[in-house]
Amino acid sequence: MSRVARIATETRAASRSFLRRRTAVFFTFFFPVILVVIFGALVRTQPTGGGLFAEPAGYYIPGYLAVVVLFTPLSRVGSEIARHRDGGRFEKLATTPLSRAEWLLAHAAVNVGIIGAASLLIFGLVLAVTDATLAFTPALAVLPVFVAVAVALFCGVGAILGAVADSQDGVIAASNTVALPLLFLSETFVPPTLLPAWFRPAMAASPLTYFARGTRAITSGAGGWTGELLLLVALAVVFLAVGAAAVPRGE
Repeated sequence: MSRVARIATETRAASRSFLRRRTAVFFTFFFPVILVVIFGALVRTQPTGGGLFAEPAGYYIPGYLAVVVLFTPLSRVGSEIARHRDGGRFEKLATTPLSRAEWLLAHAAVNVGIIGAASLLIFGLVLAVTDATLAFTPALAVLPVFVAVAVALFCGVGAILGAVADSQDGVIAASNTVALPLLFLSETFVPPTLLPAWFRPAMAASPLTYFARGTRAITSGAGGWTGELLLLVALAVVFLAVGAAAVPRGE
């Protein structure tokens, strides 16, 4: 069996496993929808009015997308590793030709599909219930690429968290500890101007910053997203490689 066939087989198995967990499927889509409804339709933005939501509604599109791009792969991949380890499945996988990198790529592919669908839902909902405007340019075709690359990157981070944490509860705690600061300190919902000047350079250390900058440049029609995508791709390769190395071999 070729490498592509092995990855495809594991991808199908992981997809079926996810779809059988109806609660996980429901909240993967429900949580970001609730977020959009609360902050987009109820709280609303107040341009020039000061405060947290002082930017035009379109500014926050990357933030809404970042919710699923960040939280879902961290928790799903990390929890999957914890479940496999607790159930002794890595010992069984060690007897098959499937490598750790192939296993992670297969689960990253599943997450790209799931989160891609969730992102499409969020994108449409934001445009429907908020005052956000969208620049219809050819660059919009690159938006799914940003989502896919960012999901793959955070799947690598999730694999690292899953390998380090000693239980599924530990994975969830670690995922939230990592995700919450990144979500609000990566030019998503909080503009850099609202943060202390000494902290702003540190935002460049967050991979989510490049996702937010790139997607915002695309949706606003500002351009200049190429460098952000290249940086995101490079970081995705690094984190996937480290994450694959961290996947347990079996104990």
